[in-house]
Amino acid sequence: MPIRYYSTNRNLKNVAGITPFTGKVSFKEALLKGQASDEGLFMPDTIPQLSIKDIQKLKGKPYSDTALLVAKAFLADEFPLETLKKVVKDSYNYPVPLEEVKFKTYVMRLDQGPTASFKDFAARMMARLMSNCRPKGERLNILVATSGDTGSAVGEAFKGVGGIDVTILYPTTEVSNMQKKQLDTIGSNVQTLSVDGKFDDCQNLVKQAFSDSDLEKFNLTSANSINFGRILPQIIYYIYAYAQLAEKDEQAIFSVPSGNFGDALGCEYARRMGLPVAKLVMPTNENDEFPIFMATGNYKKVSPSRACISNAMNVGHPSNLARFFELYGGTVDRVGQVHKYPNLEEMRQHIFSVSITDKQTRETIKNVYKDYHVILEQHGAVGWAGLFEYFKTAPEEKLAICLETAHPAKFPEEIQKLLGLTIPLPESLKNLDQRKGSAVSITSDFNDFKKYLQKNLKIKE
Repeated sequence: MPIRYYSTNRNLKNVAGITPFTGKVSFKEALLKGQASDEGLFMPDTIPQLSIKDIQKLKGKPYSDTALLVAKAFLADEFPLETLKKVVKDSYNYPVPLEEVKFKTYVMRLDQGPTASFKDFAARMMARLMSNCRPKGERLNILVATSGDTGSAVGEAFKGVGGIDVTILYPTTEVSNMQKKQLDTIGSNVQTLSVDGKFDDCQNLVKQAFSDSDLEKFNLTSANSINFGRILPQIIYYIYAYAQLAEKDEQAIFSVPSGNFGDALGCEYARRMGLPVAKLVMPTNENDEFPIFMATGNYKKVSPSRACISNAMNVGHPSNLARFFELYGGTVDRVGQVHKYPNLEEMRQHIFSVSITDKQTRETIKNVYKDYHVILEQHGAVGWAGLFEYFKTAPEEKLAICLETAHPAKFPEEIQKLLGLTIPLPESLKNLDQRKGSAVSITSDFNDFKKYLQKNLKIKE
């Protein structure tokens, strides 16, 4: 049976403003729509299974082999094998270092792509899949809210792709100087909007645009992690890391610095596909709505979100919480209202979450460098600190893999201040100073954003 995709809001009856979408769509439809018409997120109705033997066969093989295995599991019914082979080969032409920091404890560096961020992994595969299923003669308009790295990864992935335009929204005061330069200067078919507000305001503007009937004619879609096309590629690197590092049948702990929860969701799906995950550690920064929920059973979003030095994680209500709740039997909507709580005991069996302060983050960067001569930036440091908080509750020795989600050179001021080091730029960031471009400034009022879209978006190729 082919996999079909349903909405997380399908069961919401008699909720003001929501007409539940009770149907199912193909992956291609889910990819192009971004989210369901009821503002719910698309979820696969079946999670394909991988055998441990298939996973173990990937040891020593290139990353694209793992990508093809996962792509076939989800997409074989909708894309020819040759298309999938080309997509993964074009998407993954850079290394994925697995660095042993201490015995059986690794950092997986997801910072070697074109924008030196883990977002490259999802954005590049997604762009290539989208270009293979765009309606002929029509333009697609991608709207992206970013708290830092998503926007530039998506922009670079889609830059120059025919028939697709990208509009990126970011909070004016909450991206680093280098992130702002990356975002503002992509050019070509990519335009950035600097929003006078928080990341959550950017995210809400995008979600409102999708549900506005006046904007339907523009073929709007999303490249945020509200789109399942962004989640699917993020399953791959957990399976890759496990295949390269695990001894026969052993379990692994993954620590995933968590903001909008798309990255951690990739690990949750990998576990449900058959990957032996002992625990998914989901440390947040001071936006602690999820750790508090895990501790107390009550969910309350953080609004407005708190500005922390791990800026890409400044999210007060993670979009992908809706998918986590759904997987564990609950429902939460776009604005953070819980309609049904998930099975908390089951969640606690598989997930550990803790909030890491900016002070702890800075101390972690300093200590990891002092003890191991390993440089982490702020987001990776949240992941590392969270992993060691988990070790306090479960001290038995297991394979542990912490994700480093951005290159330290993207945060030169913080690294210079803490370590007294100037980090050499990776190749992908070396010519940034020569690039030209600027953002359009808008307020966080939806009418302002809507007028901009109506004036600037194109419908036909």
